[in-house]
Amino acid sequence: MATVELTTANFDEVTSQEGIVLVDFWASWCGPCVRFAPVYDRSSDKHPGITFGKVDTEAQPEIAAKFDIRSIPTIMAIRDGVIVFAQPGALPESALESLISQVEALDMAEVKEKLAAHEH
Repeated sequence: MATVELTTANFDEVTSQEGIVLVDFWASWCGPCVRFAPVYDRSSDKHPGITFGKVDTEAQPEIAAKFDIRSIPTIMAIRDGVIVFAQPGALPESALESLISQVEALDMAEVKEKLAAHEH
């Protein structure tokens, strides 16, 4: 599956859906971002059931500001509308695959329960 360009117009709609959405915050001038792009693209081909989104932080500064993105690339994992992972730095392919496996294995009922308890 190809990656999806995320903008202020579609970000909330795409990331609030059921399932897993990975988000790559990047910029064209960022060397590590450019080197990470093929790894991200290969992973999107291996996992057609996951939405792989990309946010160009130069074109979409509002989204970057909303999530306080200070370093790129930053990878964010969202499952069932809940951010379950966010970390700056380009991941090696094996680490990206490990992240995907961990997000797939999450018990979302437990995650949402802990979130609800934390908010009280």
